[in-house]
Amino acid sequence: MKNTILEVNRTNHGETRRIEENVEPLEPGQVRLRVDRFALTANNITYAVAGDMLGYWDFFPTADGWGRVPAMGWADIIESTHPDIAEGGRYYGWFPMAQYVTITARKISDGFRDDGDHRAAHAAVYRNYVHTAHDPWYETGDGAEDRHALLRGLFLTGFLADEFFADDNYFGADQVVVMSASSKTAIGFSQRAAARAGLKVVAVTSPSNKDFVAALGIYDQVLAYGQLDDIANVSSVCIDMAGNAGVRAAIHDRLQDNLAYSMTVGLSHHDAPPAEVTAGPRPQMFFAPTEVARRRADWGPAAYEDRTTQALTEFVTESLTWLEIEATNGPELAEMTWADVYNGEVAPSVGRIVSLHHQE
Repeated sequence: MKNTILEVNRTNHGETRRIEENVEPLEPGQVRLRVDRFALTANNITYAVAGDMLGYWDFFPTADGWGRVPAMGWADIIESTHPDIAEGGRYYGWFPMAQYVTITARKISDGFRDDGDHRAAHAAVYRNYVHTAHDPWYETGDGAEDRHALLRGLFLTGFLADEFFADDNYFGADQVVVMSASSKTAIGFSQRAAARAGLKVVAVTSPSNKDFVAALGIYDQVLAYGQLDDIANVSSVCIDMAGNAGVRAAIHDRLQDNLAYSMTVGLSHHDAPPAEVTAGPRPQMFFAPTEVARRRADWGPAAYEDRTTQALTEFVTESLTWLEIEATNGPELAEMTWADVYNGEVAPSVGRIVSLHHQE
């Protein structure tokens, strides 16, 4: 059996290649999964851009110069040499953009954990694979798995970012300025922020996405990148979903000392020119796995599960009004989808689901 894998050039993330590897016999304690399908979004571009800084290339090591970008999706165990992990289970987690993946597994209460040496340094949330039978967020029904692959991880990041700000009453701000407001993470964040009493939520987006963002109905003000002077110069915080340094610096220049906190979440605007922030606070990178661990400790595992389940369910249901799913099959179309996402050619109203398997 052969395994087709989509790899990304680690120094030129727009360049990809398809390779085939032999599927080797399992060693004791391993499981082999058939990667059914996964989401491809701007978040995956962030994984590539931050691959060296945050260790994303370590998830699925490969030859020097090339990398296997992790993607959130669904897979089924087709072989197992682990005495406590049966064949046939279906799991949600981070997988390579591939047809199959072999993992050295450790049984945990809701599934299994990648126990390979290359993953040991990473947060548990990145290493865990959740069985559908023990997944509190799992939904059945037409398209439910696709929406969860696209939205689950992104919404959780937005949810946790809102909770981070809310801990300090949004640092006393009158408004939050949301950059790349059309992104799925931004929409999830802003739905939560819009429910905070007395907080104005300001969207900043590209001119082509302005109508879409306004139609969401969650932003109090929607501005294109050329309209930053229309941001009210009042006490504010800002959140940058895509790493557009020029826009971020311009917002800092606009708000100056009225900017109480600046958060950076994503780095998908890989083609944005560098720009130095010279006014206001230093931007701080937000790392969701750290917040997952903190919230589970602060709230307790049961309360964390209850709060995130309710919030995610509401968000996924609401996405039916604005998110269209487009699915592709086969390695060739997977490579084309990466190019579309990398080049910013996917409308914010569309979510791309990919399988490297040809349609049966």
